[in-house]
Amino acid sequence: MSTFQELGLNEDLLKGIADLGFETPSEVQEKAIPILLNEETDLVALAQTGTGKTAAFGFPMLQKIDFSSRTTQGLILSPTRELCLQIANEMKAYGKYCKGLNVVAIYGGSSITDQAREVKRGAQIIVATPGRMKDMISRRLVDITKIQYSVLDEADEMLNMGFKEDITDILSGTPDDKNTWLFSATMPREVATIAKKFMNDPKEITVGHKNESTNSVSHEYYLVNARDRYQALKRLADANPDIFSVIFCRTKRDTQKVAEQLIEDGYSAGALHGDLSQNQRDIVMKQFRSRQIQMLVATDVAARGIDVDDITHVINYQLSDEIETYTHRSGRTGRAGKTGVSMVIVSKSEVRRLKSIERIINQKFELKEIPNGMEICEVQLMSLANKIHNTEINHEIDKYLEDINALFEDTSKDELIKKFFSVEFTRFFNYYQKSKNLNVTAGADSGRERPQSSGNAARYFINVGEKDGYDWMKLKDFLKDVLDLGRDDVFKVDVKETFSFFNTEKEHQEKVLAFFTDYKDNGRFVNVEVTEDRGGSRGGGRDRNRSGGGGRRRDGGGDRRRSDKPRGDRRSSRRSDDSSGNRSDRRRSSDSGSDNRSSRSNRDKSEFKTSHSRPTRSRRKD
Repeated sequence: MSTFQELGLNEDLLKGIADLGFETPSEVQEKAIPILLNEETDLVALAQTGTGKTAAFGFPMLQKIDFSSRTTQGLILSPTRELCLQIANEMKAYGKYCKGLNVVAIYGGSSITDQAREVKRGAQIIVATPGRMKDMISRRLVDITKIQYSVLDEADEMLNMGFKEDITDILSGTPDDKNTWLFSATMPREVATIAKKFMNDPKEITVGHKNESTNSVSHEYYLVNARDRYQALKRLADANPDIFSVIFCRTKRDTQKVAEQLIEDGYSAGALHGDLSQNQRDIVMKQFRSRQIQMLVATDVAARGIDVDDITHVINYQLSDEIETYTHRSGRTGRAGKTGVSMVIVSKSEVRRLKSIERIINQKFELKEIPNGMEICEVQLMSLANKIHNTEINHEIDKYLEDINALFEDTSKDELIKKFFSVEFTRFFNYYQKSKNLNVTAGADSGRERPQSSGNAARYFINVGEKDGYDWMKLKDFLKDVLDLGRDDVFKVDVKETFSFFNTEKEHQEKVLAFFTDYKDNGRFVNVEVTEDRGGSRGGGRDRNRSGGGGRRRDGGGDRRRSDKPRGDRRSSRRSDDSSGNRSDRRRSSDSGSDNRSSRSNRDKSEFKTSHSRPTRSRRKD
């Protein structure tokens, strides 16, 4: 293992490194720094989050730029405001002894005038998010025509967030002879395309294998019914009393909802998502870093700026729609040589996705069981005992000992210990003594939807399909969210091009039809009607006839039930009704290829309907 001095860094940087307490370079630093210091070259570096990538490009950039000049010489692009600020602060800390250094962070949510003023004073290095940077360039508030070094940090995540056009426009306005350094955790096709377009014969270094997860993180999954997901989360938290974790949800709504439920149930939790203002996000992150918040519930985008030491657990409350995102999530823990645990809470229909993730991270998931109530009580009791055993005595209590001893004069040592620990133990015991087993047995068909052939099932037609961005799993997610049903309460989902079918038990039929009577998504009516299931297959080939009890939709000309026509005739009927503006709009929304809305967008919009319902109050109050 080399030292930072052996890598060729100058005295000013070595003094800053000593102040920060860095002792030996990480693998990516050991590989990247000598190349970037000694050669004028482009570089692609693939390494996991938490491996020290900021220092890997930061030290060489600081050593190479001219601090006596006020010209902007270095540009670092990052995906989020939090990460942008983090990198800027780290660059300032690295260059603490570099006289004349000025690093400016440019990001949305803060005054663009103030940021422009900072740049005008002479910023040798700008750290920016792509959107705000492009805005400032278009207003001519910043000049990047003379930069010598550009860095794309977390390049895969920037492209995943839709910044490809912004990045392309920004880099197109920079000198052709600059050096471009691309740092990424994964190497999807979009990143390779950017590298090919803007880099000239780049050198490549890889820490571990491409897209592979770090070996310092263990990967576990817990199989539960979807309706028990939140209860499983609470048990995992209770079974790990010293947990310091990030909990990932798919949507902003779910993130806020889970955080509010945890707070209501007595946990030290907070939410981090895009609907918060910059000031709110700063407050949440400050509380998390100081451990006032023990469980941070976050969306993938917001969590890109989380660089907090000693995170013990990452909990995937919901898996992301993009399986590559798991690599970034798990990289929040097991940083700087420490170990961590990445947990995934899944239902049976989601198990198959773990196999895809295993291929990407080149590691196996271990199936573990949600602990039962008595196991949690034991863990909590021993945790309390250890805390008491290791607590330093505060001798200010001495003056009260006489009264305390008098109170317990007739109490034996064993009885006193039992009374003392019962204060905490009883609280958990009362909550968990009648708790059910949340674990689900993994069957041979885990990973695919299990057809349910209950004779008490109702089958429905719904006028959304593949053209609306749905496959069977995404439609199932949408339905169980808007109807507030468990994942296993919606089954036999069959998605066609412009329409679909699904089943629920008949006990839910009235609720389903009532909800979709006048339901609109982005101005378009979503229509659901009861149909017949004549064979139980997912093919849906016989679902042409509908029973008379279907839900109604409201059109411009009044209410009308869908007639029992074959599919082809039904489309003709729909087209013939275009004299109604509402009906025409609805048909265009369904059949137009230009709509291109993702299923996640559909869920976010429809979820607004249920976002105002109060979470179920848990019995546990701390």
